[in-house]
Amino acid sequence: MKLWGGRFEKNTDSLVEDFHSSISFDQRLYKHDINGSTAHARMLGKIGLLTEEETNKIVNGLQSILEEIEAGKVQFEIGAEDIHMNIEKLLTERIGDSGKKLHTGRSRNDQVALDFRLFLREEIDNTRDLLIALIETLLDLASKHVETWMPGYTHLQKAQPITFGHHLLAYVQMFLRDLGRLKDCRHRLNLSPLGSGALAATTFPLLREEMASELGFRGVTINSLDGVSDRDFALEFLAWSAILMMHLSRLCEELILWSSGEFSFITIDDAYSTGSSIMPQKKNPDVAELIRGKTGRVYGDLITLLTVMKGLPLAYNKDMQEDKECVFDAVDTVQKCLLVIEPMLVTMKVNASVMEDEAKKGFTNATDLADYLAKKNIPFREAHAIVGKLVLECSYKGCALEDLTLEELKQVSPVFKQDVYHAISLESCVRARNITGGPAPQAVNEAIRVSREMLKCLKIGFCK
Repeated sequence: MKLWGGRFEKNTDSLVEDFHSSISFDQRLYKHDINGSTAHARMLGKIGLLTEEETNKIVNGLQSILEEIEAGKVQFEIGAEDIHMNIEKLLTERIGDSGKKLHTGRSRNDQVALDFRLFLREEIDNTRDLLIALIETLLDLASKHVETWMPGYTHLQKAQPITFGHHLLAYVQMFLRDLGRLKDCRHRLNLSPLGSGALAATTFPLLREEMASELGFRGVTINSLDGVSDRDFALEFLAWSAILMMHLSRLCEELILWSSGEFSFITIDDAYSTGSSIMPQKKNPDVAELIRGKTGRVYGDLITLLTVMKGLPLAYNKDMQEDKECVFDAVDTVQKCLLVIEPMLVTMKVNASVMEDEAKKGFTNATDLADYLAKKNIPFREAHAIVGKLVLECSYKGCALEDLTLEELKQVSPVFKQDVYHAISLESCVRARNITGGPAPQAVNEAIRVSREMLKCLKIGFCK
């Protein structure tokens, strides 16, 4: 008989048993369910609803179930519907009627909400550690390449020269923002709904704040309807995951381009590449491509839960059983992507000479030539037009701006002097951009220092 079956005259149809059951996926909440039930049992003992003996039997029984689950000795039942009912059924079978008292003052609604928050809080912490490792790897790479010249792009066309370290720091900033958002998400999540009951709390004098403290929460939810029906914390995590994956995808897109023969800026290690079943010469950046592809999957997880929640009246509805699989999938996908991209970056080879050669092409110093003229008191718009004509001339001749003779330059503008060649050299173009946020080595080193400080600050107090 179902634990809720007293009001029913017929058994649940076998098709409904399978359709209704969530044990196939929510069994991964077993540890969090047992921890929540243990705190609830101890609290029931403190307020006199359980004797000391009953409390000890329940707590010890739950602990033995936890140990057996982790040892692979427990077979869950579809007929018991979910992880919560499975554990309660196992407990009652082991310790008898004392197990039936565990659910006093509690509903599956607040129990589910509690377990889900406990699970996601733990996985946020695991994800945080992986993200921090990625940021530290990028910072280390950037510090090695503060003077590795490369072309910067807009519209995938060569634009201005920068450094590889500067380019990597752009992703550091993205991931630091992601880390900050994750910290905020954890803070808002970290409230206990236990004690909300089904929707209207309970008549028992539960010690909500004490249970919350025991479980590591910073406080309790203050509205019972919201306590059981809120899934904002899950939506926020999914939205966070989608933004993170977008950043990972952009980085992977560049790794894919840079590793191609057309760029050859980097060489991805063999351990993070695959070959072709028919073309012997192929070395494919499959890891980066998979991360790029899995981004759409995480977007789908977000849309799934947004759609589930969009029309639900208060408080709990069975639709909300659909909240977990999309979150589980996002957690697993994000963590796998973070786990594999970090060593791929560590092991890749940076072809600095190729980057530098390409930075010298495509008139990446054209803006610097216009700036040179502007510093000679020529209005920038006029300088822009002068350089545009010179670029056109070079395009016809098949040469670079620095290949033009001083006489050729003076024919366009008499202000050109011999110092123009130093001003538009690749190294000068980069080093001259020595302002906060710029690509000059000095500015990049300062940005690395500031970024490390930002990372240190974000680590502090993450778990509050």
